[in-house]
Order: sequence, then C-alpha cells, then structure tokens
Amino acid sequence: MKKINSVLISVYHKSNLENLILLFKSHNTTVYSTGGTWKFLKDNGLDPIKVEDVTGYPSILDGRVKTLHPGVFGGILARREESHLEQMKELDLPLIDMVIVDLYPFEETVEKTKDESEIIEKIDIGGISLIRAAAKNFKDVVIVPSQNYYSTAYEILASQEMQTSIEQRKRFAQYAFATSMHYDTAIYKYFANEDFPVITKNIQNPVHLRYGENPHQKGTFFGDLADVFDKLNGKELSYNNLVDIDAAMNVMAEFQDDNPTFAILKHTNTCGIATRNNISDAWDKALEGDPVSAFGGVLIANSKIDLQTAEKIDKIFYEVLIAPGFDDDALELLKKKKKRIILKIKEYPQQEIIFKKTLNGLISQDADTVTETGSDLKTVTKISPSENEIEDLLFANKVVKHLKSNAIAFVKDKQLLGMG
Repeated sequence: MKKINSVLISVYHKSNLENLILLFKSHNTTVYSTGGTWKFLKDNGLDPIKVEDVTGYPSILDGRVKTLHPGVFGGILARREESHLEQMKELDLPLIDMVIVDLYPFEETVEKTKDESEIIEKIDIGGISLIRAAAKNFKDVVIVPSQNYYSTAYEILASQEMQTSIEQRKRFAQYAFATSMHYDTAIYKYFANEDFPVITKNIQNPVHLRYGENPHQKGTFFGDLADVFDKLNGKELSYNNLVDIDAAMNVMAEFQDDNPTFAILKHTNTCGIATRNNISDAWDKALEGDPVSAFGGVLIANSKIDLQTAEKIDKIFYEVLIAPGFDDDALELLKKKKKRIILKIKEYPQQEIIFKKTLNGLISQDADTVTETGSDLKTVTKISPSENEIEDLLFANKVVKHLKSNAIAFVKDKQLLGMG
C-alpha cells in the first residue's frame, strides 16, 4: 500500500470535488494546482501551491502552456527508487503521488459550435499529458482521469486512510488510457472526413454479460444501457437478449409515433406485429400472427402497458418485455415472475453507422433510416390501391425492412399475417 502525501489537481469540471477537498484538508495533503482550479480549491478551504511556483514559469500563450515542464512531469514520472529520488533531490523538485485531471470538453464543444478556433482551443494538451504520465507510473502514482472517477477515488482514499494498492492504481491507469483513447478518437473523428466511419463508443465501463451466444462463450457490452432503458425486473441480460432487444427496438422505432402497436420477435425476426386503437387489441392481433413462435420471444410495445394487456401477455412465456411505461397494477402483476426481464424505454438510440466483423477486419454501412410515406408512392397499375391498402403497404414496408435478406411480409389491416 502507498500513501498519498501530495496531489496535483487540474480539472475542467470542478463540481463533486468537495469530498476530496475535505479529505485532503483533513490529512494535510500537499496540493498543487493551476489557474481556475487553484482558485476553486482556495475558495473551498485548501491552501494549494501554484504550479508556477514549482516550475518558475507563469502560464503562457493564453493558458496553452501551464504544466508542461520537468518540474511537474519529473514529480509524476519519477520512480520511487534511489537513482530517481537522488535526481529529484538534487533538482529540488517535489514528488507527486496523485494526479486528478478532467479534460477540456472537446466533444461537447464540437456539438454546440462550428467555430473551428473555439473547437481547437478545446483540444487538451497538458491534461492528456498528465493523464498518460501518471498512468505510465502507476506503480507509484494514482491517476484520476475524469470527473467520472472523483467519487471512486474518494471512497478508496477515505476507507483506506489515504492509501492505495497496486491493483487499484493499475485499475485507475486502465481508466486513464481508456479516457485518453476515447478523447483522441473524438479529435481524430473531427479532423477526418465526416463521412468516414469511426468507432467512438465509450469503453470505459464495459458490462460483462451472463455469457455470449452460447454458454461457453464470454460476452461483453460496451455502452450505457441506462441511457436507453430503466430495468424494472428480471435476470441479468445475456448476449442473445441484447441482440434480440436491439432488433425489437429497431422495429418499434418505425412505429413509435403511430397508434398503439405491439410486436413479437423471435431470433431477431418479427413473427407478430399489429396496430390497433388500444394496446390490448394490438397485442391480440400481434399474437394471432404466429402464436407458436411467440414462445420465448421478445415483446415490445409503443404504448403504456395496462392491466388488461398485462393479464393477457402474462399467460405465455417470454424472455423480455419492453414498453415506454407500465400502469402500477400491470407492473405488479408482471414482476411476480422474478426472472422475466422488463425494460422501460427512455429513448430510441439513433444508429448512424452499422459495423460488422468480417474476416480480419470490419465492414460498415450507413444505417437504413429511410421510411417511405404515402407521398413517396407512385401508382403504375391500371387499378389504384385504396386508402386502406396504401396504409397496409406502408405498414408492411416498415415490417419487411427489418426482416432478413429478401424477405416477404403478408399484411392485412395493419396486422402481420405471415413472413418469410
């Protein structure tokens, strides 16, 4: 275990630092800081040392250069061994045991402005260098690479008398390089042709699934399901669950603004779907399409589930139920089966690029976001379709779009009768 005696803090987001500040104050930790962070710490009761007092140089070039100096990086990168410690003593440079950084908000800036000069100024140089240096020297230094880890660092230090284990420091180094990779990828994406697909999914907190496609395979999800769902009930999600749930969400996204619609999917294919004036009738007609394949499937609705509907769907076995809401009495009934997965939709994810592992690389394509409307149709036959037939054509087109390969969907009165 190594004790934290000194810390360098240079952060953009300063909220939620209060607990760490109190901890450092109570343990008389030596704190070094820069610019706005120094003022924030001072205002919150600490007596931090300015980095300029260590380097002997002021912040220059409109703040572009503050920490890039041997006086700072020596204290971070020095191994706690005799030869390095002697050099630090000769140069009268302080050791730094912990580094807390939160980078300039590059991605947020790109989203809110087209002003390139403003965007470029949000490319963090000193911060990313501090992160990499501290992570490299994880055997002796703790790196807290973003605001996402303030609370984690506090919990460890508070419970361990300001000490950390080598395993904990190595884990923080992992967080650091994940943060660095995500940040640099976002910058690369900005400079690359905007039509060039780049994988930018945040992988800092991968979720280990129950298993992969088969029980002997490991499965991991990279993303944040909490942005998409509230999980109200059930066992942990498996790889296959997520594949089916993704397919179900893609289908229902086509109908999210339509009248009450219910869909049943099995192995990513829609085996039943219908639109009616209420969700209970929509369920009846969706199930009628293929009651056999519905067994063990994924159910999804675009409207709140009421008790009447819940009583009906409770009669069959299914893996997952997804809806934008549930009446209290309906949810109480559905939750009686503890393993049944129930998800409340928060938003439909917007897919822009679809990737697929192929051979020794990846292939990608734009997501199919085109949904035809009546104005896109052109009658080329002698007999014009009726208004109801046009509505069925548009309904069928949404359904067949999410079936596999050269698919066929038979639809009548906004009900899937069969597919293949």
